[in-house]
Amino acid sequence: MKSLGFFEIPSVAAAVNALDTMCKAADVQFVTWERKLGGRLVTIVIEGEVSAVKAAIEAARETALLKVAAYAVIPNPHEETIKMVELSASRMKKAEI
Repeated sequence: MKSLGFFEIPSVAAAVNALDTMCKAADVQFVTWERKLGGRLVTIVIEGEVSAVKAAIEAARETALLKVAAYAVIPNPHEETIKMVELSASRMKKAEI
């Protein structure tokens, strides 16, 4: 992984809209998502080059349907951070099967 971007917003619809915006705004890939508090907070995780992830997160912030709860860009994430994201992604893949 080159860089990770995290974008947390209330509601699944707002999160899907943010993901669409991020993927259209820059060369980033969707990694996984997490829903907390019964889906009232949704975190989208993307990856890509640092500049692309920053541009994608900023585009999503500017066009968010609801107030953004949190966001972060992590350049060159630590291996433990990568493990945590991979665990989330693996749970998502199991749910698809």
